[in-house]
Amino acid sequence: MDEETRHPTGPDTEHPVCARCGVTAAGDTPPATWACSVEDGRRQYFCEDCARTGIRAIESRLDSDRW
Repeated sequence: MDEETRHPTGPDTEHPVCARCGVTAAGDTPPATWACSVEDGRRQYFCEDCARTGIRAIESRLDSDRW
């Protein structure tokens, strides 16, 4: 639990990179509008556009009374 959080970075940058489309965040931390997921023990970030696309795909599979 005392381990330092490591953020995914691009090949030549210290900035977080979207795991789906590869866009790089402007700062050294992902913007609040980005989504974060831990998959197979790895933290991945998704830019706002990719996060919205994923959320819409999930919502489209739900019955309308669920959302």
